[in-house]
Amino acid sequence: MSERLQKWLAGRGVASRRQAEAMITAGRISVNGEIAELGMKVDGTERVEVDGKLIRTTARKTKQRTIIYHKPPGEICTRSDPQGRRTIFESLPKVLGARWVTVGRLDYQTSGLLILTTDGELANKLMHPSSELQREYSVRALGDLSDQQLARLQSGVKLEDGEAKFDDIQVTDAKAANKSYRVVISEGRNRIVRRLFEHVGCRVNRLMRVRYGPVPLPHDLRPGKYRELGEAEIKNLRNAF
Repeated sequence: MSERLQKWLAGRGVASRRQAEAMITAGRISVNGEIAELGMKVDGTERVEVDGKLIRTTARKTKQRTIIYHKPPGEICTRSDPQGRRTIFESLPKVLGARWVTVGRLDYQTSGLLILTTDGELANKLMHPSSELQREYSVRALGDLSDQQLARLQSGVKLEDGEAKFDDIQVTDAKAANKSYRVVISEGRNRIVRRLFEHVGCRVNRLMRVRYGPVPLPHDLRPGKYRELGEAEIKNLRNAF
């Protein structure tokens, strides 16, 4: 049975559907030696290559894996970096016939929970805006926020790429110059937590993601380490949207 190329790629853990569509548009994928086009279908008998590398048609038979990783600050979420900075993939296990798809990247200085999976369909659903999965962060920021400013951050403020808001924001430590907060947000726009704080005059100097949907960052998972999710945990992820 044939299916759209982006879905076929996602099913083999090459990328999420959205990422696969971008790769097709960029001309990085070929089918039987011809540059692929959006909308084309495959049935698995074709020779599909990504950046000249053959995608094995048996990859679907490989058991899908999902892990959580405690990203330390100072690592990037891309596979390579022209500046030579360390990537998260240097700390992850190798997978045969598939590749890790990162669910919701973290920027260079942000630490905390990352979910990675070889299941492109799961990754796509977790990241799709319609899922509205909550992300929870521990924040340390320089600057005092009034009750009015806290309320604005929950009611919504206008950023350069549209309105944004926190689902919840709680002050956890207000004694020092650097105040501590716990925030919850249901979207993953680039640097969205930092930008919301900057909008009301606060500079974030430490940011850690401590939860993504139903998955918390375990207290005993040290920075730079990963853990495989069990079947029950993956089921909870699938039932979260």
